[in-house]
Amino acid sequence: MPANKFTPVTPPSEEAAPPAAAPDLSVSLGRLKLPNPILTASGTFGYAREMERILDLRRLGGILPKTVTQTPRAGNAPWRTVETSAGLLNSIGLDNDGIDAFIEHHLPYLRDCGTAVIVSIAGRSQDEFVAMASRLGELPGVAAVELNISCPNVSGGVDFGADPDRCGSLVAAVRAECAAPFLAKLTPNVNRIADIALAAEQGGADAISAINTLLGMAVDWRRKRPLLGNGMGGLSGPAIKPVALRCVYQIAQAVKIPIVGIGGIATIDDVMEFIVAGASAVQIGTANYYDPTVSMKLLDALPGALAEAGVTRLADLVGTLDF
Repeated sequence: MPANKFTPVTPPSEEAAPPAAAPDLSVSLGRLKLPNPILTASGTFGYAREMERILDLRRLGGILPKTVTQTPRAGNAPWRTVETSAGLLNSIGLDNDGIDAFIEHHLPYLRDCGTAVIVSIAGRSQDEFVAMASRLGELPGVAAVELNISCPNVSGGVDFGADPDRCGSLVAAVRAECAAPFLAKLTPNVNRIADIALAAEQGGADAISAINTLLGMAVDWRRKRPLLGNGMGGLSGPAIKPVALRCVYQIAQAVKIPIVGIGGIATIDDVMEFIVAGASAVQIGTANYYDPTVSMKLLDALPGALAEAGVTRLADLVGTLDF
């Protein structure tokens, strides 16, 4: 009987091709294993609760909530943010309710988000960093800790990321007391960022996060006053991407531990540029403000980017820049 004209007929010589294997997007940041390289940068994603109706938190490689400090901080005086022609200046000043409130009110929600929670911490002293990292490292739901030793708009913390000796000493002290994997987040506001990264590696960090914001300012020339209440703040967004790429590449030449790239990432091309420059994963920051679904778009685009590169494993592209 002839086939119905609406019924597709497969010629005997043709066989259905097997489905293509899904690409391997997994990431190893030392002891921290993640399903994919797309993370959210601390300070740009709230405590994740704010984003749950906008995107699927379970798809993310990891979430970094707002930086936590030992005691509550009111933050800096307004203005706290100023838009620039190619980015954003912020001087939030690590506004948060302190580690006790974080553990009691935010961590229970975060641990049920279905993805890795990497807690960013900042201390005024080495002892504060160690105490917080040690405490968090023992709590269920904390996959890792990120040491924010590089915030440019608070006093104290950035000093640890500006000097190799202080950085190495701090990281080693945390390593001795913290059971969880941890990352050291570095500042670009130094002469040789590779030296700081090497000190963090020698101190025992599982991975490096690079970079934090660049110190900048905006002024009202008519009033002869800075626009930010704190005078200066951290510049993020597309304007800093070339600097961030340079830093990631230089760090990758100096250390063997993995790198998480940060700085102006908004498109799949941005992600792939950081990967070939030496980053194993990336954090999405300022782009979350103007496109809260950007991380989902990047995850959707990743398989196609790997196919275009001719690989099936993301790890095969890390640090392949021919330079």
